[in-house]
Amino acid sequence: MQKGKIDVKTENIFPIIKKFLYSEHEIFLRELISNAVDATQKLKTLAALGKYSGDIDDITIEVTLDTKKKTISVKDKGIGMTQAEVDKYINQIAFSSAEEFIKKFKTKSESEMNAIIGHFGLGFYSSFMVSEKVEIITKTYQKKGETSAVHWECDGSPDYTMDESDKKDRGTEVILHIADDSKDYLEEHTLLGILKKYCKFLPVPIQFGTEKTWEKIEGEKDKDGNDKQIEVEKPRIINNTNPIWKKKPVDLKDEDYKSFYHELYPYTFEEPLFWIHLNVDYPFNLTGILYFPKVKRNLEVQKDKIQLYCNQVFVTDSVEGIVPDFLTLLHGVIDSPDIPLNVSRSYLQSDPNVKKISNHITKKVADKLESLFKDARPDFEAKWDDIKVFIEYGIISQPEFYDRAKKFCLLKNVDNKYFTFEEYEKLVKPAQKDKEGQLIYLYATNQHEQYSFIESVKARGYDVLMMDGILEAHFINTLEQKLEKTRFTRVDSDTVDKLIKKDDALPSKLNDDQQKSIREMMEKQIDSKKFTIAFESLSQSELPLFITQNEFMRRMKDMSALGGGGGYGFMGEMPENYNLIVNSNNPVVGRLLLEPDGEKQASTIKQLFDLALLAQNMLKGKDLAAFIKRSAEQMT
Repeated sequence: MQKGKIDVKTENIFPIIKKFLYSEHEIFLRELISNAVDATQKLKTLAALGKYSGDIDDITIEVTLDTKKKTISVKDKGIGMTQAEVDKYINQIAFSSAEEFIKKFKTKSESEMNAIIGHFGLGFYSSFMVSEKVEIITKTYQKKGETSAVHWECDGSPDYTMDESDKKDRGTEVILHIADDSKDYLEEHTLLGILKKYCKFLPVPIQFGTEKTWEKIEGEKDKDGNDKQIEVEKPRIINNTNPIWKKKPVDLKDEDYKSFYHELYPYTFEEPLFWIHLNVDYPFNLTGILYFPKVKRNLEVQKDKIQLYCNQVFVTDSVEGIVPDFLTLLHGVIDSPDIPLNVSRSYLQSDPNVKKISNHITKKVADKLESLFKDARPDFEAKWDDIKVFIEYGIISQPEFYDRAKKFCLLKNVDNKYFTFEEYEKLVKPAQKDKEGQLIYLYATNQHEQYSFIESVKARGYDVLMMDGILEAHFINTLEQKLEKTRFTRVDSDTVDKLIKKDDALPSKLNDDQQKSIREMMEKQIDSKKFTIAFESLSQSELPLFITQNEFMRRMKDMSALGGGGGYGFMGEMPENYNLIVNSNNPVVGRLLLEPDGEKQASTIKQLFDLALLAQNMLKGKDLAAFIKRSAEQMT
């Protein structure tokens, strides 16, 4: 037996590792299995090169839980190690790296500290985050030279023991004696959950326990003529060793992509809209599949669905800051060996390879969307309501994405017709300009609630866009900065005659004194703090009273409610203010001056005002009940 003291001057290596090596202690299992996979893959490579001729038919990695002994073991059938290799890689290199890590961590930020971890490769020592003692039993694949099996043991101090073992088969087994403060990992369901999280697509089979399944009994039928089945217990393999992102797109069908989508998200019943298969080997290695799902109203629920892998080992599903924000709405898998495993997300965000990968994914998404638009525009338009949030989010959050997206981003009007930015400008340019020559893009956010305003605008020959998405307030704001001399205005934000230049302005049938008298009548019935009364000369057929809201104030309030608001967070606390527009040419308004009965005059004003509220879906509760009662009385 060889006893030794690891050549380190710091006596508290393991408490430091336990506290600082990883933010989540469950990572220990990922690290150990990753090492086992590496050892197995190296053996397969040697066999392929003709440097190993032994049996490699069964290379399954076994994870075993023994609740009585309080141990977890990870056993592989890979290349194994000699005593000299254990001494070199376990006692010298990793421990000296650990000591150097300890010397440096005190002066480093979190991202710098994680970069050090990634550089030194301290994966094996994550075992001590959950263990009071760790054993390694290993035997080399080599037939010549030093071939005896080795048993290494350490209790978390710099002292270790190393002796020969009677292990007969090649490979390595790491046995963790779980500490009392980590006994949760001795629960089978906990361990199974960690394995499925980090290892479900590893390239080497991972076995954990057994499971019961039903198998047909060949040649036997039951009384109903069906194949007889028997319940059998089989090894539980927790991973798919050949996920479709590792295959060539030409070898896959749509059904394969849809099936894999449901493998990733087993509780999702909707089909993805379409997908992108990533397959790059220069200037970096990247594979993966990104799906465009149907987006829910809550964007935060939509995020954190992209799973990030490194050589099929799960890294994280929180890719915000690693890929552009708008792409976090996509679902799927990204796998790259150029993404380091054992680092924090803050470090990944500053990694140059990750930035290149992020830019490439953005380009591939833009390429896919542009090709869909060019090659199958009717199908693209049919999917527009489901995919527009991705494109709008990209335009809002990533300025350079706009240069690509402006070719395929669509505007839809209330008649369900679709236009590119260029097409829509040509449509409205002849008729929809204000006095300063700016193009006015009229839009609605709710076709039912704003119906009367939409119809009034359309009757004048103007077009109305339908902008009812969750990001529209921010999107409109961005477009006004991008499109030259263009302003967006909701159909109920002001009178169209005031918004768009007209050569044949109507004269008012009420003089200043008459308008003053009607204003005084109305101020007695209406909350002047909430409603500002204004007179406009409109057509006789227009409503006598209607309500508008300042476009800027309403939009900033909408943006503030969604988040962002360009610094207008206070808008959510401000009282709402509306304009009450009085049509000075409507005969009902004029007759108010001729009504001698003060009560009838007040009742008429209240009725007209309630009609204006009703048109904006602002009449509710007891006010609505009073309006209905008053209407019935007036009819009587």
